[in-house]
Parts: sequence; structure tokens; C-alpha cells
Amino acid sequence: MSLTKYESQLREPLVNGNKTYGQVTNDIVHTIEVKPTRLWYIGFYVSVAFLLFGVYSVYREVTYGIGQWNVNRTIGWGWDITNFVWWVGIGHAGTLISAILLLFRQGWRTGVNRAAEAMTIFAVMCAGQFPIFHMGRVWMAFFTLPYPNTRGPLWPNFNSPLLWDVFAISTYFTVSLLFWYSGLLPDLATVRDRAKTKLRKHLYGLASFGWSGSTKHWQRHESLSLVLAGLSTPLVLSVHTIVSFDFATSVVPGWHTTIFPPYFVAGAIFSGFAMVQTLMLITRKVMNLQDYITLGHIEAMNKVIVLTGSIVGCAYLTELFMAWYSMVPFEQDIFFKYRIAGPYGWSYWLMMTCNVISPQLFWFRKLRRNVTFTFIMSIVVNIGMWFERFVIIVSSLYRDYLPSSWSVYYRPTIWEVGFYLGTFGLFFTCYFLFSKYFPVIAIAEIKHVLKTTGESFKNEMTALEQKEADSFYDEMHHDHHEEGNVKVAHH
Repeated sequence: MSLTKYESQLREPLVNGNKTYGQVTNDIVHTIEVKPTRLWYIGFYVSVAFLLFGVYSVYREVTYGIGQWNVNRTIGWGWDITNFVWWVGIGHAGTLISAILLLFRQGWRTGVNRAAEAMTIFAVMCAGQFPIFHMGRVWMAFFTLPYPNTRGPLWPNFNSPLLWDVFAISTYFTVSLLFWYSGLLPDLATVRDRAKTKLRKHLYGLASFGWSGSTKHWQRHESLSLVLAGLSTPLVLSVHTIVSFDFATSVVPGWHTTIFPPYFVAGAIFSGFAMVQTLMLITRKVMNLQDYITLGHIEAMNKVIVLTGSIVGCAYLTELFMAWYSMVPFEQDIFFKYRIAGPYGWSYWLMMTCNVISPQLFWFRKLRRNVTFTFIMSIVVNIGMWFERFVIIVSSLYRDYLPSSWSVYYRPTIWEVGFYLGTFGLFFTCYFLFSKYFPVIAIAEIKHVLKTTGESFKNEMTALEQKEADSFYDEMHHDHHEEGNVKVAHH
């Protein structure tokens, strides 16, 4: 009865099927031990092809200069910073799922947190490349680092939000990497103990840092997880806040507004959760992990998507209201002439449709639990969030304060597109390798929640509760019957 005090029997199980601890290990580690499927090979080689195209695109840009991109005198950022902000946003959900939901003891994070953490690291790796190559002289990238004074008076400008980005994103990457790897240790030890060959045993042994599963190891693991979760939680808010300062600290119409930090954070969580959905639905299908990534997990994540999508929608409407209320002609022109209408109007309405209108369909429970619909929506949301960054950057720079500096219609070149596709190649190459050589789901954490939220244990508890209730009613009925007999005898 003690277990039922803490876990509502009305909640659906987080692990389906009559699973034992041994079966959990077998189901998740099995994909590492067997040869990859044909589908895995196809996906991996397609990713590598995109990555190679991206490498060549970057080579062209570094060799021949930034002129290989279609940036011009006013639209100096174009696709490059659009993609940077988009990738940083995608990296947000992993730490949020891991850190904040861990601190709030949300059980449903266990099925999706491992892949989400890995996704964070790969997304930040992709994002970090864009500002470096945007410098043009990429060999000068170290100038952003404030090391001791060996180059005279030449120091980074600490007032620049671009420098804050360097610190925020490097810190975020470091903490996320530690969080992901420390969580992997118990599972790597499990893989080590099951390894058939000496090489695998040795490599997984090195990777698991001698984890033995002793009480002291678990205590330290728990303490480390909570400390890293505590460090990560402010980072979730700070990283995209600082990215938003790239825009909000300027005087460009449509950018200098105080709503940017919360609006960017909500948008980042929105796009990040959508990308987690995309990856988890593919992983769930390809690796046959439907019992561990359940419809309950998918529905919980869709609820976060509809919440953050609604916050982003409120932010869009607030922007329009502030432009109208300010009575500043430059602001009004940017929003009402060049975003809603104008040559880039199509991208604004595509953004509004994908980010604000379409997620509202998740208010319907049937659609929240529909796997095909969720997969399509996860891609639609990320297309919308990419266009949000594109609209913010291009439509504001396209028409500035001075008509003399207005630029022509901006289109990306094949090398800008190639660089973007290359980061997709890097992301999915890393993800495919991760899914082959590491447990995609946290085995130890699934076992931890199995006793309270596994289907078989829930059924046992329900049967036990029913049995106790029946015996209670029988006892009551018996007492009532005895009382009646006493009254009859008395009369």
C-alpha cells in the first residue's frame, strides 16, 4: 500500500508492458549489441553526404571570402545569424527537460531526457560555427577570448552582446556536456558488463570511469545531478536572453524592445521541444522502443509545445501593439509595411501560421496523442521558428532609417544554403553515432520509475487496492449484519 500513496493510479503508466529490470536492460542495450539496420545505414550516409557538402561550402567561404554569401551593405547577417539563433534555440529543450523537470521530480522526463541532452550538445556544436565563419577571417576567432595582455591594447569589447554570446554558449555547452555524460555513467557500466569482446569491454570500461554501482557511487551521482541541474536552470534562461540582446541592444527598428528576452526563451523551448519530438518519434519507430517512449510522453511534450506556442503568439501580438502604440513611424513602417506586407510578407504569414495557429490544434486530446500528426507538427513548428528568425533579421535590415541605405531583395547563395545543410549533416551524423553506441534511453532512470509508474506494477497496485477495498466493504457489511442480529435478539 505504501507505493500507492505517492503515485496516482489514474495516471497512465510511463513504461508499457509487463517489464522486469532484466527486460528493460535487454530492450535498450540490444540496439547497441546488434548490427545496425539498413535504415540506420541509409540515414547515416545521407547525413555524411550533407556534412561533406557543408564542409565544401565553408571551404569556399573561407578561401574566397564572405562575398561568396549574398550578404550586402545592410543585410550583413542574412542566413548565417538566422541559423545560429535557430540552432541555439533547438539546444534549449534538452537542458530544460533534464534540469528543470529533474528538480520538479517529473517522472515523464525519463523516457526522453537522454536523447534530448545529446541533441542539446549537437545543436550547440552546429550553432557555434556560424559566428566563427561569419568573421570572414576565421583564423582571428581567438580575438574574442580575453587572455593575458600579449597583444598590447587590443582587447575584446566587453560591452558587445556578441562577446556575451561567446561566454554564455561556451558555459552552456560545458555544463550540458557534463550533465549528459554524468547521467550516462551507470548505463555505460551496464553495457561494459554485458560486452562480449575484450575491446568493447575495455572501451566501455574506460568510458564508465570504473562505475561499480555501490551506494557511495549512487549518492555522489545523485548529488552531482542536482548540482548540475541547479547550474543549468539559470543557463536555460540566460543563454537565449543573451542571444536576444544581439538584437535588443541595438537601435534598429523592430529590434530594440524589452520583450525580446522572454519571447526568445519561450520560442527556444518551443522549437527545442518540437525537435525532441521529431527525433524521439523516429528513434521510437526505428529502434522499436514504443514501450518506453509512450503516448503519455508524447502528449506531455505536446502540452509544453502548445503552452510555449501561445506565449510566442502573445509576443507577436505585443510587438504589433507596441509598434502601433509608440507612434514611431520607423517602427510602424517595419511592422505594418515591410513585415505584414511588402516583399517579405509571405515569410511573416508563414511564421504566424506555423508558430501560432497550427499548435492550437493540440488543445484536442486526440490530436495530442496522434503520432503521425505530432511528427508533422514538430517539423512545421521548426520551419515556423526558422522563419521567425529570418523575419526578425532580414525585414528589419532590409528597410532601415535611411532610404539611401535600403538594400535590394536578399536571396541566399548556394554556399549559404550548403553551410546550413552541412550543419544538419553534422547534427544527424552525431545523432546516428550516438544512437548506435550509447543507450538512447536512460536505463537506470527507467528502472527507478518502473516500480511506481510501470504498467505491471500499476495493475498490481490497482488489484491490491481493489482487494483491500473489497475486504473493507465485506468487514463493514459483516459488522452491520452482526449489529442487526444483536438488535433482533434484544427485542
